Amino acid sequence: MPIFSRMKDLNPSLEQHSQIGLLVGLWGFLFAFFTRPFGHGIMDFSKWVTVSLGYSGLIIICYLLVSLARRWWYERKGHWNISWEIGVYALFYFIFTLSSYVFYRSPLVQGFYTIPEYLLKISLNIFLVLTPILFLARRYVQKLAPAKDAYITLYGENKMDVLKIKEQELICISNAQNYVEIFFLEGGQLKKKLIRNSLKNLLAEFDFLIRVHRSHLVNPHHIKSWKDSHTLLLTQLEVPVSKTYKKDIPAL
Repeated sequence: MPIFSRMKDLNPSLEQHSQIGLLVGLWGFLFAFFTRPFGHGIMDFSKWVTVSLGYSGLIIICYLLVSLARRWWYERKGHWNISWEIGVYALFYFIFTLSSYVFYRSPLVQGFYTIPEYLLKISLNIFLVLTPILFLARRYVQKLAPAKDAYITLYGENKMDVLKIKEQELICISNAQNYVEIFFLEGGQLKKKLIRNSLKNLLAEFDFLIRVHRSHLVNPHHIKSWKDSHTLLLTQLEVPVSKTYKKDIPAL
């Protein structure tokens, strides 16, 4: 299974982001205090504690600011993807580099590197170490978080084509010419909604779905059994299976 198995895993809640920020901030304090990346040999113990706390605080503030921007963008778009994930990492490093350089040149630190020297001798090393720390901190916090019902929102090309349901309630999606039919449960009853979209787009957005036929995507949670060698029984439904995609179906 991939380390991040779904796009929603790339966008933790603000509470989780706060926990991640504190973890990364703690790492920042320890990193600054023990490696002393910009002390130039002029600081005593007490001053290093102060500088390390300032450096740690900058990491936390920058991370939380970017997390708010991330949340705003996610709520505006309704989904997340790898490109946006890379973009927020870049935004974090950009803001942190500017603010940490101002801190470095302040009377407290009295740094004398130019910006190119600072980027090469300090920032590059920080980025190389901090990136896996951020990644691992996010995974750790997400594993500790209690499981909640995951909601997904399916959009069509028309403004009224919106369906928000629990992920586990989605049964399958079937092609209907220029539209797709979404089959889902509502109060235990089978429902369906027609929206203007394509199976290709929805499969790219919701990668927990599997394709079993060129005209059908199914939620593995609702696969019950084989009816015969060419048909799958789902919750209150059955769908055909083509030879091309048969190998992708989980063992029953």
